[in-house]
Amino acid sequence: MKKIKNLLLVATVCFAAACNSGSSDKDSVEMADSTNSARDTTGMTSEAKIDTMQAPVNEDVAEFAVKAANGGMAEVALGKMAEEKATNKQVKDFGSMMVKDHTKANEELMALAAEKNITLPAVVGDDMQKSIDDLGKKSGGDFDKAYINMMVSDHKDDIDEFESEVKNGKDSAFKKFAAKTLPTLYKHLGSVKTIQKSNHY
Repeated sequence: MKKIKNLLLVATVCFAAACNSGSSDKDSVEMADSTNSARDTTGMTSEAKIDTMQAPVNEDVAEFAVKAANGGMAEVALGKMAEEKATNKQVKDFGSMMVKDHTKANEELMALAAEKNITLPAVVGDDMQKSIDDLGKKSGGDFDKAYINMMVSDHKDDIDEFESEVKNGKDSAFKKFAAKTLPTLYKHLGSVKTIQKSNHY
């Protein structure tokens, strides 16, 4: 038993060192996924779970949480950008709603992830950050159109992910979170489609 615990301790230290040394090569989302994967105890025996001395993490549940956190942080960042750069009042107001609603959802998700021993990304992933940076280079009507079209696409994807979690999720607390958040996502998609249509974006 001591040997197993010692090996696990060494593995944990090595894993932490690997994360730190490779931080320049991995983005925040990849690092969170790697951390959660290392904590996935769903395939372990009962004795092995006890030896890890940590709460079990289901990798599928963690993957949903990481994606939701990444998307939520991006929605807030993009919403703040829309508040500052949009020329259309409808677009500005939509950005404000994104900041308010997604900040609230992000806080709930962070609290839930902490309870479940799931690591979330500290900042948005590289791919999402590139999209944010690209949008930031636009201005005027071009910004408004690009932002609204991005929000339509993003919310369709978000709804698909959250609906899948409600139907197929393996953790009741996360299923409840997804079910609670879906009506807000539906509202967002309806609002942004209206803006898109009325402005011919």
